[in-house]
Amino acid sequence: MIKDHNEDSQQDFLRAHNTARASVGVGPMRWSSTVAAYARNYTNGLRRRCKMVHSCGPYGENLARGSANLTGTAAVKMWVDEWRYYDYDSNSCVGGECMHYTQVVWRKSVRLGCAKFGLVSI
Repeated sequence: MIKDHNEDSQQDFLRAHNTARASVGVGPMRWSSTVAAYARNYTNGLRRRCKMVHSCGPYGENLARGSANLTGTAAVKMWVDEWRYYDYDSNSCVGGECMHYTQVVWRKSVRLGCAKFGLVSI
């Protein structure tokens, strides 16, 4: 059984991103239906393959895996918690472990679109 969560957490994703961005002095993002449609189409392909891989498409992206109840806020928290691996002096990630974090707070990122899906075994 496949349960679709594409629309249930738009504001959660946006609020969580903007809270993280504000904490480091970066302006807020706005929701983009274009980026969300791209994300939705891409997640439909992931669902069919049952494999998480980056799209290498025209947008920066973060992927998260969790329980069926993973919220947008919890997914963004997983990414933002990588801040501890970010070296502000050198503007780099220690061991490459903060790429999700930098994607969230990237100053030039101004549009956000997200999609969520779940695979539930019964």
